[in-house]
Amino acid sequence: MAENIRVRFAPSPTGPLHVGGLRTALFNYLFAKQSGGKFVLRIEDTDKKRKVEGAEQYIVSALEWCGISADESIVTGGAAGPYRQSERNHLYKKHLQSLTDKGLAYYAFDSEEDLDRHREEHKKKGKTFIYNWHNRLKLKNSLSLSKKDTDKFLKSGEPFVIRFKSPENKQIVAEDLIRGRVTTESRNLDDKVLCKADGTPTYHLANVVDDHLMKISHVIRGEEWLPSLPLHFMLYDAFGWDKPVFAHLPLILNPNGKGKLSKRSGENGGFPVFPIEWNGDEPFDGFREAGILPKALVNYLATLGWTPKTETEIIFGQELIELFQIEKVVKAAANFDFERLKWFNHKYIQQKDDAELANILIELEPECSEIDKEKLIKAIRLVKDRAETVKELWVLSKYLFHDPAKMKAENQDRFEKSEFENFDKIYKDGKIIRGPRAGYESWDGLEAYYCNQTCYKAMGRGWTETLKRVLEVCSKLKGKRADGFIDQVISPKLMTSYRGTEKEAKPGKMMMLMRVVLVGNLSGIDLQKIVNFIGVEEVERRVRLFIKTETGFDPNDKERFG
Repeated sequence: MAENIRVRFAPSPTGPLHVGGLRTALFNYLFAKQSGGKFVLRIEDTDKKRKVEGAEQYIVSALEWCGISADESIVTGGAAGPYRQSERNHLYKKHLQSLTDKGLAYYAFDSEEDLDRHREEHKKKGKTFIYNWHNRLKLKNSLSLSKKDTDKFLKSGEPFVIRFKSPENKQIVAEDLIRGRVTTESRNLDDKVLCKADGTPTYHLANVVDDHLMKISHVIRGEEWLPSLPLHFMLYDAFGWDKPVFAHLPLILNPNGKGKLSKRSGENGGFPVFPIEWNGDEPFDGFREAGILPKALVNYLATLGWTPKTETEIIFGQELIELFQIEKVVKAAANFDFERLKWFNHKYIQQKDDAELANILIELEPECSEIDKEKLIKAIRLVKDRAETVKELWVLSKYLFHDPAKMKAENQDRFEKSEFENFDKIYKDGKIIRGPRAGYESWDGLEAYYCNQTCYKAMGRGWTETLKRVLEVCSKLKGKRADGFIDQVISPKLMTSYRGTEKEAKPGKMMMLMRVVLVGNLSGIDLQKIVNFIGVEEVERRVRLFIKTETGFDPNDKERFG
């Protein structure tokens, strides 16, 4: 049976591959690999008007980045090709002719104006116009016209479409691996167009013909195609073909659970919905550009609609293939949660090789290419346990290579002057009355500014003594290893020597100040590790730069700083 398992992913090149389409491709791929079958990539490009230049290559590249490789495709070829529908028109015409010859499809010569008039007339009566058994003999088609008139119209070049002749009273019963039994009454269906006026087949005809000729055993596709299932069942019966097994995947919704996830949902929510960057008429960054690893994205998408029976949700490669069960996919729609994806990504970053992360980071952040790669790798090793995205590796380690004061100056331009003027309002008599403003919890120039001021106010006169002590230790260890630097700065002796400031100069507050001086904010890796990385000389330089730029004092003032 495994040898006969064949599934396909058949996107239309009308734009970039959406995360919903990516999950469909993934579930098809997992099912094929698990069963030892074949995964086919087919491009359904019959809609010439909506075809977008570059979309086809984008789809191929996006799947490749995610590690979803096709056994047969427009790239790899295969015995069932061609794999581009625009190259298979001769096959559709042949099978379309067989339907018309059997009387299961017919020519319809109604103009758009004619159809609009019928719709309007039905609307006035409070009804909905449906082109089917109920009224097709009253309309302009080969069923209502004589053969003579039909042939006349065909020879004269009269525009026409070809419609499927839906039966009047037939119950269509379809079994779906996810939905169970789906029952539809044919009398409620319209006679769908199978061939457009320009001679190109519609999705419905091409899809069924291709799936049959390519020997597709299982059709795994999105829920949006569920309404088309009855028609496809009837087409299989009309041709006298065996039907594949169907499975319709649940929708992926916005993070709040309201509405189908779209590119605008991501744009407005501040997260991507495409695998990789799209450079079409409307450029969009993808998950790759956001610093998401492809394996993390694949792992997360696999859990949208399906829950693996494992103690952990972090499932790698082959294990994911072995565990996947299409029958266990639920009907309920799944919410896309970017924060949840970042959790997955964090786990994958932790286990990924540091050199590989460095290579990815250099591609994402051109600034990193100017840094010695070995030093960058060492920096990544220090901060990777904190990063949720690859790009955050640079955010978390940037201060190891650049002055915090410089970074603050660069970022400060992003904020209005009033933002900084408002800072004074959070203090009263030198005491903090509320913390940093909501929305600025993550590092940026504004937080760095708040951090600096927080340390000044919290330390009182003790901040000068702290920096004085740091400079003393720097002088002592200059040219030597930095091991034990922090312990020498924060010494018991120092705590009792501050002439009335001992209560203010507690170790925690001293550490706060040092972190602001060396890092630019109140969070980061262990201070001793920072000192080890940048070296004693760089610590001294940063302290003196901080004194000069942030306080206005002379860093060489012997009376104040020794």
